[in-house]
Amino acid sequence: MASYDFRAQRLHVEADLAAESQIDCTPAQANYLRNVLRLAAGARILLFNGRDGEWLAELVEAGRRACRLRPLEQTRPQEAGPDIRYLFAPLKRARLDYMVQKAVEMGAARLSPVLTRRTQVGRVNLERMRANAIEAAEQCGILTIPEIDAPVSLETALGEWDAGRALVFCDEGAPVADPLAALCHLSPGPVALLIGPEGGFCEEERLMLMDQAFVTPISLGPRVLRADTAAIAALALVNATLGDWRGES
Repeated sequence: MASYDFRAQRLHVEADLAAESQIDCTPAQANYLRNVLRLAAGARILLFNGRDGEWLAELVEAGRRACRLRPLEQTRPQEAGPDIRYLFAPLKRARLDYMVQKAVEMGAARLSPVLTRRTQVGRVNLERMRANAIEAAEQCGILTIPEIDAPVSLETALGEWDAGRALVFCDEGAPVADPLAALCHLSPGPVALLIGPEGGFCEEERLMLMDQAFVTPISLGPRVLRADTAAIAALALVNATLGDWRGES
C-alpha cells in the first residue's frame, strides 16, 4: 500500500466490474462526478464494488443529470482483509459516524450494533452507517465494504455466537493489565471485538461475558476512554496481534 496513489478519485458502485462493460451512475453519483469533482467525458476514475477488485474507468457520458462509466482495466485484485467483527453499543449520531469510519479504516469486516443495559441510543440508521462505511473505503483505498448488522441485544448476540470466533471484550476490570499479553494467547483467525456503552457494562453483563469460554477480556490502560477512542485503540491492538499488521505474507 505504500506506493498507492491516494490522490486518485475513487467511487464505490454496486454493479459488476468487467472490461468494456457500461455502468449507469445513480443521480447522486452523477451529481458528485459532474458538480463536485467537475469531471467531463473522457476523465478517468477508480471504481470498486467490494467483489471485483479496483478498476480504472472512463467517464463516457456526462450529462447534467446522468453519467455513464466504462471500466477499462483492473488496477488491483480483490483483497481479503482481516476477519474482524466489531461489536459496539450505538453512539449518538456524529460520534457514531466517526466510529464507523474509523472502524472501516482499521479493517473491520463486519459492524454489529449491540444493545446493552446502559446503551443511550436505541435506534440505529443502518443506511447512514453504510454510507459512512462507503465514504471511508473510497477515501482510504479500501476494497471491501463491511457487512452491517441490525442491532440486537447483547444476550442475543452471545446466544447466537459461533464459538470458533474469539471475542475480545474490552473490560476495565480485566485481570491482565497488559492487553498485548492477554491477546498473545489467542491464535490468529476469526476474531471479534466488543466495546461497551459510555457508562460501561453493568455487573450482570460483565459476569455473563466472563462466563463464556470464547471471551478474552483485555484492559485498555489506566485512563478511561470514550467509546469511539476505545474502538480505535482496541482495533489497533487486535490488528497488531491477530490481524494484518503482523507482517506475515
